[in-house]
Amino acid sequence: MLALNEEEQAIVEAVRDFVDEQVKPNVQRIEHANEYPTEFIEQMKRMGIFGLAIPEPYGDVKVSTPCYARVTEELARGWMSLAGAMGGHTVVSKLLLTYGTEEQKQKYLPRMATGELRATMALTEPGGGSDLQAMRTVAKKDGDSYVINGSKTWITNARKSGVVALLCKTDPTATPAHKGISILLVEKVPGFEVSKDLPKLGYKGVESCELTFDDCRVPADALLGGEEGKGFAQMMRGLEIGRIQVAARATGVARAAFDDALQYAQDRESMGKPIWKHQAVGNHLATMGTKLTAARQLLWHAAESYDGGGRSDMVAGMAKLFCSEVGMEVALDALRVHGGYGYSTEFDVERYFRDAPLMIVGEGTNEIQQNVIVRQLVERGGLDE
Repeated sequence: MLALNEEEQAIVEAVRDFVDEQVKPNVQRIEHANEYPTEFIEQMKRMGIFGLAIPEPYGDVKVSTPCYARVTEELARGWMSLAGAMGGHTVVSKLLLTYGTEEQKQKYLPRMATGELRATMALTEPGGGSDLQAMRTVAKKDGDSYVINGSKTWITNARKSGVVALLCKTDPTATPAHKGISILLVEKVPGFEVSKDLPKLGYKGVESCELTFDDCRVPADALLGGEEGKGFAQMMRGLEIGRIQVAARATGVARAAFDDALQYAQDRESMGKPIWKHQAVGNHLATMGTKLTAARQLLWHAAESYDGGGRSDMVAGMAKLFCSEVGMEVALDALRVHGGYGYSTEFDVERYFRDAPLMIVGEGTNEIQQNVIVRQLVERGGLDE
């Protein structure tokens, strides 16, 4: 088990109790109704979960990335949507802490730490997918303002967030293209519309939306860090914690699926004995447990590497790739262990099976992760010692 200090362990245990006592008994009803989990989110605010990545003087406590990953895993074990509700928020927190001006930090971080102000990031566009450099959202400098035109899609928490870290082109003619990309901190101002909520297979409760910008005017000091052309590199660093968070979400879903399958296999009898004693079922459980253990170890390794201060895009990509694939595989095997009941909405395993695929395609598809990983392997001459 990953070593955390006493305070961090207490935080993880508090989140675990919250999940077991409040989330799990109620999640099925709320998820099936596709209701917004207002009370869960309010409790997460009271627990300080939205401020775990924000240190003093802006917040009350900053935990290590391994602790943050454990908290995310516990939330996802209860309901992946709750972990998603603080995913983009954390990325924006890290962006502000690392690249923001002091004025930007003072303006946003104290309220973000309490959850009073929620934040999200906007990268994906309807025609661009994972090719961020091909984006068409443009912010044109006009005096002491930027005028934004374009659209984004699949933006989680867009309706509930008060500020959006918008990746856009401030110089569409720049070569190479990433040199013309910046991040603007955009609040809900005229010309910015959350145009619609997208229907989803899973990941219900929290909203995923399309955004449109039609001559949306924001002040020049909305530019993250105050310097144009830095946004692509800034966001790539931000996505390192984002991909660790996605890996933790997938691992939490896998844990929930494995736990349910293991318990069901002990309770359910067939041919006079618990079904885990049938080799076909027992083999599934053995493989699920092995994959889950390996995924958690890689997740924690990535989290520790991130705190090392160096570049961690390769190991974060590895964790995202492996943990998300394991999450999908374990969710499917949990359904198999449950047999026909796994297909019933009366059991939670059908929700795990609907939620797990998002982690394969979210935060950059796994095919993109493989591109990132192999490029780094070639540049580094192989794996680090």
